[in-house]
Amino acid sequence: MSEFTIRALLIGLVMCVVLGAANAYLGLKAGMTIAATYPAAVISMALLRLFRGSVLEENFARTVGSIGESIAAGAIFTVP
Repeated sequence: MSEFTIRALLIGLVMCVVLGAANAYLGLKAGMTIAATYPAAVISMALLRLFRGSVLEENFARTVGSIGESIAAGAIFTVP
C-alpha cells in the first residue's frame, strides 16, 4: 500500500485537527458548516507536491483531513 505513509498520515491528522476545530467554531457560531474536503484536497496537494508525494498519498491525506469536519459537524448538531 503505497498510499499509507507516515508523511500522508501526519499531514492528514494536522488538517483533521485544524479543519475540525474551524468547522466546530463556525457551526456553533453561525449555525452552518462547510465541506472541508475541498480545502483538505488543495492543502494536501500543495504540501505533498513539495515533498514529491504521489496522488495516492494526496488522496489518503485528504480523506484523513476531511474526517475532522465530519466528526465536528456530527457532534455540534446532535449533542447540544
